[in-house]
Amino acid sequence: MHLTNAVNIFITVFAALFPIVNPLGTAPIFLTFVRRCSPQVRERVARSVAIYGFLLLLGSLAIGAQILLFFGISLPVLRIAGGMVVAVVGWNILHEDENATSVTKGEELDEARAQDEAFYPLTLPLTVGPGSIAATVALAAGHTPTWKTDPLFQLSTVLGAVAGLLAVALTVYFSFREAPTLERVLGKTGTNVLVRLFAFILFAIGVQIIWMGVHALIMDLPR
Repeated sequence: MHLTNAVNIFITVFAALFPIVNPLGTAPIFLTFVRRCSPQVRERVARSVAIYGFLLLLGSLAIGAQILLFFGISLPVLRIAGGMVVAVVGWNILHEDENATSVTKGEELDEARAQDEAFYPLTLPLTVGPGSIAATVALAAGHTPTWKTDPLFQLSTVLGAVAGLLAVALTVYFSFREAPTLERVLGKTGTNVLVRLFAFILFAIGVQIIWMGVHALIMDLPR
């Protein structure tokens, strides 16, 4: 049961964040920044972006919901708000014009500047932006801790979530490192199909999180 829970959490986290982070779609944009760099420098920058992105998402998963709750936002309301953000992002990705460019192409970086700018703007906001951070917070808010009732079940949840974030970071690393190859192999149509598939899953996850918040508010109503 614990292994099944870890696998389910892993799939949920990965499927929710992959279409927002969109490493396959962002890789060509990343390539425009580092095209003047050598393959060795491009690989180091891709690794740095993946590490920074993982740490940002891990921090959002661990303390993002608690920070919002500190300001007096109840957990059910946070679930509804976060679920709406996730669902809207999924809906927009499903219906966006595949010819549209969502991120403005930036100035090409030379080898001396590329590593210095690995965090900003290559990680934030190019790779991990407000959408992915909000989705991570919503996923954290959508889970009810069970340390006291079943610590092993909660441990499997944490491990599954961290593994999901790590899988996203690895996808970013390999996509960015192999950006020139991806441009040739996947092509525009292949990338678009993959992103739309995960966008639909993302929309469904957002609706599920919204329902969890609504259900909690209904149960709290006086009877």
